[in-house]
Amino acid sequence: MMLRYLGSTKNLAGCVGGLIGIVLYLTGVTGGFWPFVVVALYAAGALLAPGEKVRLVPDTSAELRESLETLVRRVSAQASRMPPSTVDTVERVAEVLRDLLAQPARLSADPDLQHAVVRLVRTDLPLSLETYLNLPWWFAARRAGAGGELVAQLGLLETEAHRVAERFYAAEVDRQADHTRYLRDRDA
Repeated sequence: MMLRYLGSTKNLAGCVGGLIGIVLYLTGVTGGFWPFVVVALYAAGALLAPGEKVRLVPDTSAELRESLETLVRRVSAQASRMPPSTVDTVERVAEVLRDLLAQPARLSADPDLQHAVVRLVRTDLPLSLETYLNLPWWFAARRAGAGGELVAQLGLLETEAHRVAERFYAAEVDRQADHTRYLRDRDA
């Protein structure tokens, strides 16, 4: 608690106020009352400085990356039990999610996007894969629809991951489109 306060905006503003009090003493403005002036300016700076921002949405990017990598490793280990191309689809979905998770501050700034990524990593992707892999291999191999359902689910999850990435990178896409319009208008 004390270490957190030492690095806080309030303490830093108070220190600046205290330094101003010391400068006032050194220039002869405050005279013998300089200790009171230093304390008063520190208190004023600490009280007037804005408080730290409240972050109610925790940054879970490191945990999510670890969960995602564990999931991809486990799926790769079960590749022989899965329909063709499903491991590749899981890897493509994971690649999109890795890119988003590589920017944790930006992701945590948008709780809706963070929730969508958490849901993909922790619920949707594992649920689809676990449901299929928990079927006995002989049952899944005999029942042709089971593999088709997994392929369809993974396709939907890949589409969802790309939709989330579109929202995540929307500002950059808009900026690029604006620059293209600017270049076209400049040459006209």
